[in-house]
Amino acid sequence: MKEIEVINYYDENSGTVTIPLNPQKTPSENAQRFFTRYQKSKTALLMASEQLEKAKEEVVYFDSLLQQVETASTKDISEIREELIEGGYLRDRHKKSNKNSKNAKPILEKYTSTDGTEILVGKNNKQNDYLTNKIAGKDEIWLHTKDIPGSHVVIRSANPSDETILEAAQLAAYFSKARNSSSVPVDFTQIRHVKKPSGAKPGYVIYDHQQTVYVTPEEDTVLRLKK
Repeated sequence: MKEIEVINYYDENSGTVTIPLNPQKTPSENAQRFFTRYQKSKTALLMASEQLEKAKEEVVYFDSLLQQVETASTKDISEIREELIEGGYLRDRHKKSNKNSKNAKPILEKYTSTDGTEILVGKNNKQNDYLTNKIAGKDEIWLHTKDIPGSHVVIRSANPSDETILEAAQLAAYFSKARNSSSVPVDFTQIRHVKKPSGAKPGYVIYDHQQTVYVTPEEDTVLRLKK
């Protein structure tokens, strides 16, 4: 037989479907041929889905890098380049000279709130990881723009004043992709509630128990806190 008409079990009206057959193969061999095609298609669909998720993660990752480059100093750019080399995105053309820089601890931006509380800011993923996972105490307050690429900010206090929280939120909003926006949502929570998933890209974390404030970043405020 070159074809066979069978019941289509996916048709609510119990219709039929015509299946082409290879007349040189037995019924069992024809069935096996279609089952093999099904298995290959199923695997391809699964792999495509996985690759799509990875591609989405890459887009988010490079979106965050783009934001960091826009506000980076020369030192920050150097650390971003190191990160891209370590991630396999760039070739290391100066392996010997980069050995010392890889072991060097990132230098964080320091700010002081109106009431004298120290606030630290990470300007790239290396600094963000170092600040959040190495420097900050478990009870200190961590801030980040809500669902927007930006810097990690840490208030070196377990019970900061409302004014300090708002000033730190200003820093988080200013060093983010939303620096030119108004009413920017900024989440804050204790460091103990911030986690880096296993295998996650540099600078990526998940968090809970957060509260949200809304601020409009102002350069004058940032400069005042820096001084």
